[in-house]
Amino acid sequence: MGSQEMTFEEALTRLEEVVREMENSQLPLDQALELFAEGINLSKYCNHCLAAAEQKISVLLADGSVSEEPATLPGGKGK
Repeated sequence: MGSQEMTFEEALTRLEEVVREMENSQLPLDQALELFAEGINLSKYCNHCLAAAEQKISVLLADGSVSEEPATLPGGKGK
């Protein structure tokens, strides 16, 4: 399952697993690099999710309404 198919919670849980595995193992270099790359991708995905949620909260707080607006993130991508 790619990080884009995961929920924020699933991605964060997997990221924590990757960190634990890298901290507690004597991994071969190739496997450590694969885990590191996966961790970087998961971290970016989690940051993207948090930025989108933060922007939605800012919109709600700014006008006091309950309507949801798509977040426009750096790079012009909305969620």
